[in-house]
Amino acid sequence: MSENDKTSFTVTGPGTPDGPTLPAAGEWQRPAGIDVGSVEEGRVKFPNWRGEADKPSAPPPAPSPPAKRVGFAVAGLGRLSLEQILPAFSQCAHARLAGLVSGSPEKAKAVAAQYGIDESAIYGYDDIARMADNEDIQVVYVVTPNGLHPQHVAAAAKAGKHVLCEKPMANTADEARRMIDACAAAHVKLMIAYRCQFEVFNSEAARLVQSGELGRPRIIEATNTQAQGPGDQWRLKAALAGGGALPDIGLYCLNGARHVLGEEPVEVYAQIVNPADDDRYREVEETMAFTLRFPSGAIAHCASSYGAHESKDMRIRLEEGWIDLENAFAYKGQRMRIARRKDKIEAVEEQRLEFKNQFALEIDHFAQCVRDDHAIATPGEEGLRDHVLMEALYRSAREGRPIRLDNTSAW
Repeated sequence: MSENDKTSFTVTGPGTPDGPTLPAAGEWQRPAGIDVGSVEEGRVKFPNWRGEADKPSAPPPAPSPPAKRVGFAVAGLGRLSLEQILPAFSQCAHARLAGLVSGSPEKAKAVAAQYGIDESAIYGYDDIARMADNEDIQVVYVVTPNGLHPQHVAAAAKAGKHVLCEKPMANTADEARRMIDACAAAHVKLMIAYRCQFEVFNSEAARLVQSGELGRPRIIEATNTQAQGPGDQWRLKAALAGGGALPDIGLYCLNGARHVLGEEPVEVYAQIVNPADDDRYREVEETMAFTLRFPSGAIAHCASSYGAHESKDMRIRLEEGWIDLENAFAYKGQRMRIARRKDKIEAVEEQRLEFKNQFALEIDHFAQCVRDDHAIATPGEEGLRDHVLMEALYRSAREGRPIRLDNTSAW
């Protein structure tokens, strides 16, 4: 290297305008408290390091130690389990995957190998009772077709395991009541997996509506549609699905309206439309539009269909503004806009919330309820209420008239 190629460095001293003061060789300066943080109640916390113009950073994760995480066995290894639920355990802070239940030993072994589950923790549907001897499993997450939920929930409860059950809870309100009774008799907890109630945008919409910040809610518009495929899938068989678009995807509109408003409908009205030339809808409905009237005066207009391009949105019209929640019922992609008057102008702002996996949130919620004996946000009674309402909606569609709901507090 020639002298011309060499780069010279100058270490500046205190008070010079040429740069910062560097410590002497071997000297170490302890970082300030804002960088080190502190430990409070077993959690590491940091002061806000950002300026006033930027939002504060989220606190660091504080997962439970592996030995204190609640062990879950997932019953049913279909698309929802393999595409969403099993991967969500990697984002859980209080739960861990500890077992599998499947009617296909070959598939169960393949999935167990992928997730590091010992083959001794694989069960068939006919030997869930054997799970009673496995203390590593505290919860069974039932992800089988709707019509099979009652027997699988009862079997898990009899084995002494708490139960997280996918929605809809069952095929009928009577089945839902029996599931609640079975879990109560076994002294285990029962939660229904209403994932959207844990999703951050849906939660913020419910908080904002119920806070009164935008006045009283008047109209909700909720839509959940998708273009359904071949007719030999279980969702199009009444014995397994209990119905068509309503219990499968319309339930998100129904439960979403109840969740956002924090009250129960007093009257419902529904209409069903089935294409006459489509054999897929001989047993279940393709499209249902329905209206819910609430005691506060709010009205929810809802629509669900297996015959329309995918749309999963909710809009809430209030006295002093509106909330537009795009992809409200989707697994991801939520966006929320809020409109209100600000002085002499109409302001429309977009809420940007940190994405959190809604499956992981609901799983962790139940894990904490089991471990710490907390009340469940979406217990079996929540699923039962939706079944009572869905049965009223089907009755309305059959009879062509509104159905008044009396004494809903006794559900």
